[in-house]
Amino acid sequence: MRATYLVLSRLIALLVVVQAMAIVWAVSGLFTWIDEGATLDKSVIEGWEDNPPDFEGSFGSFLHFFAVGQGLIPLAGLLLLIVAFFAKVPRGVMLAAIVVVAIVVQILLGMNSQGTPIFGMLHGLGAFVLFGAAMAASMAAKKAGSAQEAPAPSV
Repeated sequence: MRATYLVLSRLIALLVVVQAMAIVWAVSGLFTWIDEGATLDKSVIEGWEDNPPDFEGSFGSFLHFFAVGQGLIPLAGLLLLIVAFFAKVPRGVMLAAIVVVAIVVQILLGMNSQGTPIFGMLHGLGAFVLFGAAMAASMAAKKAGSAQEAPAPSV
């Protein structure tokens, strides 16, 4: 179970990196699309889910908002919290709970950033918090595993 905890915590950190890459890919593609003469207006934003604009990087929006942000990361966080109860990682449940809280805050900030732009800035900061919490959980699991595997001192 400790190995599962370690893998899940590292997976969450990796998915945060994927999130950052996906949104930069999307925004860069959007700016290029606009530079090429396209127009971004309210109708494009409102129709994004049903009829997304066709530009290089538009799939990054889907990855960031739905597949990873509201799918894989919350699932991995929930699994991490469940596994934490059985993994026997020191402070493992607490660290997993911090990860889950950070995920919930990230989702709330992301969903509400359109009406309140400062939430977008806090959402960016929250990515670092979530990454750090996931890495702290990973390091705790790694340390617990190496402490258990250490050979007994010879007398």
